[in-house]
Parts: sequence; structure tokens; C-alpha cells
Amino acid sequence: MAESENINPENINLDERAQAVLNGLIRCYVDGGAPVGSRTLATETELALSPATIRKVMVDLENYGLIHAPHTSAGRVPTVKGYRFFINSLLKVGLIANPSSGRASGSYLRQMTARLSGISDQTSILTGATEMLSQITSFAGIVSTPGNNDAQIRQIEFLNLSEKRVLAILITDDGQVQNKVLIAHREYSESELIEAANFFNAKYSAQSVHGVRAQLSARMKQDHKNMRREMRTAMKMAGQLFDDDAVQANENVLVSGENNLLSIPEFSELNKLRRLFDTFKTKQVLFDLLQKSMFTEGVNIFIGEESGYEPFRDCSVIAAPYEVDHKKVGVLGVIGPTRMPYDEVISAVDVTAKLVGSALSFNHTQ
Repeated sequence: MAESENINPENINLDERAQAVLNGLIRCYVDGGAPVGSRTLATETELALSPATIRKVMVDLENYGLIHAPHTSAGRVPTVKGYRFFINSLLKVGLIANPSSGRASGSYLRQMTARLSGISDQTSILTGATEMLSQITSFAGIVSTPGNNDAQIRQIEFLNLSEKRVLAILITDDGQVQNKVLIAHREYSESELIEAANFFNAKYSAQSVHGVRAQLSARMKQDHKNMRREMRTAMKMAGQLFDDDAVQANENVLVSGENNLLSIPEFSELNKLRRLFDTFKTKQVLFDLLQKSMFTEGVNIFIGEESGYEPFRDCSVIAAPYEVDHKKVGVLGVIGPTRMPYDEVISAVDVTAKLVGSALSFNHTQ
């Protein structure tokens, strides 16, 4: 078995019979969620093979590391390598080479088109897309929003919270709104925050986020004692808002339907579920993973440990970049268990990425 772990799925050549058995096993396991035995494959698929023949083929598949027996079960389940071989096979024969022709996309295409029609702002388009992805797949929908470093600042507001905390609200000319809770070294009055916001808006409104960040970086190196009070407050508050962490926040991740995962047996273990939801909460790992797909072509599939992130060890992530005016600006996708109908999910993600890009590009020209 140890040797089979070193075999690259790309280097495995199965004959038609073995490939048919593997495909049948994976589809049965995806549908039923239980280990699949030779008798089940013989009766519930169109293999036209005897259980004895199927058992022999399954031994070969197990030797390749494509399937394995969980515990002492007589049935078999696919491994990460088995799923990868299955997906690669579908791509090679063209079943998902053109995902927009997949089984999931007929009614879904109409639903998504109707959902996005008439929506003008970017956030609503992206939120609607992730919600639809979540609904159609019953998994979690995710999307990274475009960075807005080139957007111009419309205005900033500072609102007092409790315990030396200030809520900064940044609005850009493209309609994006960024909120961040800032930690202050002392408590500020409402009038101080209003004066600071007025000072910032008068000086930096209609300038690009990138340009303002550079100016603030230079200003922060100056002697604060020589600044007026409202100027010092504005620099301290805005300095936190535009720091390196805020750069990531500008390219935040929206998540929809994560509660769908609560009903999936693969995530019934509490610690496993907690790690996954902590990842949804912090979003940094999600953002990093989506970035892996930003400058690639088509749909990307990360199965289990292929993602490189421990919280997703029992998950698959299907992601695709979307474009605005032929420029890749973000990535959307789905997170679910490794046991998923890959052809349908890949199709849904591909269609959604294209429709989101079209909607954003249309609104960008208005």
C-alpha cells in the first residue's frame, strides 16, 4: 500500500473495464455515502460484470491506491487519488471540458441570470452569486472580492464604540464599503472623530486608495507633535485602516451557506467542524487558497490535502477566477466534502464565474 501512495494518478493507465468500475464506484459512493461492494456495483450500475469479476478489478484499483476499505468493511470508498483520477478522466474525454454543458447548468443558468439581472452594485452581485452556488450545491459558496487599490475614496467615517474602540467606515467611488474596528490608545469624543473624518475627507477624498496609503505611510513618519489635533487623530485612525492587514481586507472573502456543512456526515466530528468554521471566520486561509486560482485558466479542483491547508484535509474546493473587462479580478467557488458530484459542482462554478464576470463588466461600463 505504501508503494501505491507514491504513484502519480497521471501515470496510472486503466483499461476500460477498470475505469468503468472506478467510475461506477465513485458515483455510487457519492450518491449513497456508504462503502460500495462488488454486489452493489453489479446490481446498481450498467457494468454488465459479475460480482466476482468486479472484486478482481477492485483489488487492482486498491493496489493502485485509488480506492480503500474503511475499517473492516467489505465495501470500498475512493481515495483522494481515486477522485483525482476520476476527474482527470472526465476532463480527458470531454465530459467536463466544457463545464457549461454539464448537468447542473440548465435550470441553474436561468436562475442565476434572473438573480443577477437588475443588480447594479458589486457586493450584491457577488453575494447573490455565492448564495446561489450554496443553494444549488448544498455546500458553502465563497468568493474573493476585487481589490480596490485603484478605486477612489468617496468618504471615511469614524464612529465611537466602547472600550477605546473606533469603527472606521471607508466608502469608495465604486460602491465598496470597508469596515474595520480600530483599537485607540485613548477614548475619543464624538466631536473629535467627526473633526478627524472631516479633515481626512477634505484632504484625501477623490484620491486613489493606493495613493492615500502611500501618503499616510510618509505622514506617519513625521513628528505628530507638530500636527493639529484633528490631523493627529485622522492620521492615527486612518493609519490603522490602511495598514497591511487592511490590504487583505480590501480583497476580503464572502462566504454563504456554511451551515449547509453541519448536515454532512463527513463533518460530524466536532473538532474537525470547529477547525473548518474557524477558517471561515478568519478568512485569511480562504483568501490564500482562492489566490492560488486567480491567475489560472478555467476551474481549479483541490481535493483533500491537495489544498495544502489542514482545515481542508477532508474537503474539496472547486474554484474559478472571474473577469471584469477581460481582467481577472477575483475568484469564486464551493467548499464541500470530498464526496461530492464533481461534474455538477464544476459546471455550477464555471457558469457562475462567467455570469458574474459578465454582470460586473456590464455594470462597469454603465
